[in-house]
Formats: sequence, C-alpha cells, structure tokens
Amino acid sequence: MAMKINKLEIENVKRVKAVKAEFTPNGLTVIGGNNNQGKTSILDAIAWALGGNKYKPSQAQRQGSVTPPHLHVVMNNGLIVERSGKNSTLKVIDPNGKKGGQQLLNDFVEELAINLPKFMESTSKEKANTLLQIIGVGPKLQELEMKEGELYNERRTIGQIADQKKKFAEEQTYYPDAPHELVPVNELIKQQQDVLARNGENQRKRDNLSSLEEQHTFQARKVSQLMKELEKEQAKLAELTEDVNVAKKSVLELKDESTEELERNLAEIDEINRKVRANLDKDKAEEDANQYKDKYQELTRNIESVRKEKADLLNSADLPLPELSVDNGELIYKGQKWDNMSGSDQLKVSTAIVRKLKPNCGFILLDKLEQMDMQTLEEFNQWLEQEQLQGIATRVSTGDECSIIIEDGYATRNETVAKEPEIKSTWSGKGAF
Repeated sequence: MAMKINKLEIENVKRVKAVKAEFTPNGLTVIGGNNNQGKTSILDAIAWALGGNKYKPSQAQRQGSVTPPHLHVVMNNGLIVERSGKNSTLKVIDPNGKKGGQQLLNDFVEELAINLPKFMESTSKEKANTLLQIIGVGPKLQELEMKEGELYNERRTIGQIADQKKKFAEEQTYYPDAPHELVPVNELIKQQQDVLARNGENQRKRDNLSSLEEQHTFQARKVSQLMKELEKEQAKLAELTEDVNVAKKSVLELKDESTEELERNLAEIDEINRKVRANLDKDKAEEDANQYKDKYQELTRNIESVRKEKADLLNSADLPLPELSVDNGELIYKGQKWDNMSGSDQLKVSTAIVRKLKPNCGFILLDKLEQMDMQTLEEFNQWLEQEQLQGIATRVSTGDECSIIIEDGYATRNETVAKEPEIKSTWSGKGAF
C-alpha cells in the first residue's frame, strides 16, 4: 500500500504557531495564504518529521516562542510519527503499537518526495540518470550513446575528407579526347634505333667507298708512274676495280629512311600520355571522393540504426509518463528539453519520476504552485487523482482552490476532503493528460 499523510499537527515550527490539517488522499491539497504567513513552514515540518534531522530547519523553533517545536503526523495505515521536546525526540508507533525509528520511515519515504527542488534543480544529466536508473536501461543507453558519438565523429571526419577529395577531383584537368590507357613508346623507340643503326651502316659503306676511290686513284697514278710494275699493279687494279664496282652497286641500291614521322609520333604520344595521366589522376580523385562518400553514407546508416535501437530501448521501458524519454543524456517530454518545458510540465515530470523511484511513497510535497494557472492546476490535480497520488502544495493565494489558508502561523480555513474524490473521465490512460 502506498503511504500517504492523513493528519498533521504542528506547533512552533518556523513561522507556524499552531496548525491542524487533514489532507485529501488522492489529488492536491493546496495550502494558500499571502507571503510570509507560514505556508512553506508546513512543508518543512512534514519533511523534518518524516525525513529526519537532516531536514530540520536551521531555526526550527518559532521566533518568540518558549515552547519547543511539536510535530504529530498520522499516516493512512495508522502509523504515528512524533517529534517533540527540547531535543525534538523522534517517536514512531506502527498500527500494531510497536515503536520504531527513522529506519522505519526510510522504508517508505522517498527523499525527493519531501525535497522535490533537489531533483528540479539538478543538472539535466542528473535528471536523465535518475530516470534511466529507475527504468533500468542506463548502462545500455550509455553504451549506445557512446557508440553513436563515436560513429558521429567518424562520419564527420569522413565527410570532411570526402569534401576535400571531391574538391581536389573537380580542380583536376580532364581531356575527353584522350584514350583511357597510356600509349606504349618502347616499340617506336626500337624502330627509331633500328633505322638509325641502318643509316649508320649506310654511312660506313659510303666511307668505305670513298676510301676505295682514293686507293684507286693512288694506284692509277702509281701505275702510270711505275710502268715497270704495270703487270703487278694492273692485276691489283683489276681486283680493286672489281671491288669498286661491287661497292658502287651496293651503294646505289641503298636508300636512307626518314625518322621524322617516328619523331612526330613520339611527340604526339608524349602529349597523349600527358593527357591520359591527367585523366587517370582525375578518375582516381573522383574514385577516392566516391569511396569516402559511400563510407559517409554507411556511417549515417549505422548512426540511424543506433538511434533506432535507443528509441526501441526507451519505448520498451516502463517510463513514468507517456512522451517522456531521454536523448543525449537529457530528459525530453513532449519533444521539449527541461529548460523549454513549462513550469507545470516540469512538475508533472518530476512528480512522475519521484513516484517511480519509490512506489510505496504515495505523497509528494510541492512548494510555490502559483506558477500554475487554474486550468493547469485542475489538470494536475486530476492527474494526481488518476495516479492515486497525494500532493500537498503551497500557493500564494487565498482563492477557492486553497483547501487550507494560513494566516500569521494559524490555519484560518481547513476544507480538506476526507474521502477519496471521484476520478473524472477525461483521462486517456495511465499517467497521461
């Protein structure tokens, strides 16, 4: 059974002189009044009575009073909690008459239920961690968010490289008329060398002819001069004449080949190959850019997969409120982060999470509820009723929405409802507005 507060009696606590109050078991009991009349003192007294001396106000005894503070709280199961005397001694009596201490109270009192500002003023990360802790998906979600962060950083780096590669590829010169492969020059060079070798052989033969002609002339002169050796020299002359004739015949058949066409071809091939290399460089740059683009898209798909896994994890969790979730370590409600939520939505989220922390704690203390307009206040009251939660709240007001009015430390009105109110039919489901 969820523990709730039935009755309260306090004397001489902070600004309160003497107040007796009963609280509606489901929904809001609004404690109203002007500023500095003792409204918050009632909430502080409840926190002290149930939460222990760590919630004792620094100046607990009312100024001007000679009587020490006295607190008497009756829970819905009959448990009685008292703090009284000079040392504010705690006495806890269970429904069977047995006495207990603070440990008995700690079993059902959720710290944040009596100190909601501690939750509301915590960091976004602390709020999210509290929720993840109670729904049991914190470690897995942290793992997924770390994985998502790593993929995101890797994708960002890949994207930057892809952009650089693409820009580099676009700046490269391209020749559409060039072939796709380099033209080989080895064969042409070999042909050129063969031609040059043949031409060299031709020149050698020309030189040989010139030498033979010189010898022939010399011999002719020698024959004319050396008639005595005519016969011998004529034989030699005849031999040389025959050699000359053979050489002339060979030379006449020779024809030098031109290398101009080969040189032109070589020059053209160099230009073609320059263009081919430029095209290959551009193709390689575009291929690199496309590879990084594909890697970027793959990482994007991986990130989307991790985000879906996160969403599925949270969707399958037993969340305190519909539309409540965690994204990148922050609470999200109705698509809004904490600092963008309305004050009333912040209270709804806080109350739902606190209730989830310790389900057998059926009450929550809410200070300064004047931030809600009347319609929102009524909707919040209906939600508390639907969830069978008890809310004890303060509000700077003396209007009809206030069940208890505090004036100068006394309760001048106490219209709390003793029976559970009927739940209205405007609800769409558990925890929903």
